[in-house]
Order: sequence, then C-alpha cells, then structure tokens
Amino acid sequence: MAEVLIETEEMAIEVEAEEDKKLCGIDEAGRGPLAGPLVVAAVVLKKKINGLKDSKKLTAKKRDELFYKIISSSEYKIIFTNNETIDKIGLSKALRNSLQEIKNHFYGYDILMDGNTNFAVKGIRWMIKADDKVPEVSAASILAKVSRDKYMLQISKNYPKYGFEKHKGYGTKEHIKMIQKYGYSSLHRKSFYIKKLHQGVLF
Repeated sequence: MAEVLIETEEMAIEVEAEEDKKLCGIDEAGRGPLAGPLVVAAVVLKKKINGLKDSKKLTAKKRDELFYKIISSSEYKIIFTNNETIDKIGLSKALRNSLQEIKNHFYGYDILMDGNTNFAVKGIRWMIKADDKVPEVSAASILAKVSRDKYMLQISKNYPKYGFEKHKGYGTKEHIKMIQKYGYSSLHRKSFYIKKLHQGVLF
C-alpha cells in the first residue's frame, strides 16, 4: 500500500490508496428531501482544481463555477434515481444500486466515498468528512449537488404551487405547508414519513 498525502487548510491527513490506482471520489445529494431524485456522482480528477471543498460550504455561484471546471477536467459519472424508484425499493437499495453501477464503471480504480458506510458494496472505501478532505470526493459532492439543484429548478416549472425552486424538495416549513394544502405531487417520495403531517388531519 502507498500513502497519499492530502493537504487541507486545517491539517494534513493520510489516506491509504492502492499503489498505481487512480482515486475515484463519490458523494451524493438528495438523501433527505421529501421530493425529487437521489443523485450520486463519481469523479476522477485529471488535474488539480483550486477551491474544492464540501459543496455545502460553498455559495451557489461558486458551486456553479467549479461544476464546469470539474466536468471539463475529470472523468465523471452522475446517476439519478427518481422518487418513484426510491419509494419502490427504498433509499438504501437505491444508493447501493448507484454505488454498484459506479464501481462497475470505474473498475480497477481506488474508490472512496463520503460517509460512514459503503452500503455493503465491496471494493468501495468510506471516510467521514471525505467531502471536505479529499479533492475527488469534494468534486463529486459539487457535481451531485449542482446537478440535483438544476434539476429541481427546472422541474419546479411543472409544479408551481410547491416552491421546489426555493427548497429543492427538502422538508422546510413552507414545503410542508404546501403538502398539507395541496397533497402530494407526483414528484414526492410518498414512502417518507413526515411527522408533522401525522400530528393533525391529513389533506
């Protein structure tokens, strides 16, 4: 095993990487929302890109700027799983299927994902806060986040009552009020339990 030293602003961390294998980073966006797709992205950087970090720590403008730099400077794959499939097979299996597809696509690469589990997909390593420590995972975080946000912005035109362009499907107070008022749309994950909706009369 060879050690790869990755410098961050706060500290240097050592990540074990298999010798002579390129690193492929994975992250996702959309595990928690009440509506819309799950998006999982994988990135193999071809050159260094400055400013990469956890997508949640970047402004929307900065994410967009980095998005185009990443797709022009990497091998990447972005996988969407729609809400209907999530309702049918469950979120964990949806994630597992995406990870397996990425593993098959990047066969022979050293694959690292953000988080504390690989969802039982052998051959994929995980690291907590990898999206803020490892450039490839940071890049994947940005691709997943921007791709999902752009989708929700576009699809919101078909569902003007719900304000998806604002909350991107997450369970904000305003979003829950709209569900209470109008019921579920075809974009909602009906298998997700929303406590506030069950505290009173539904729809």
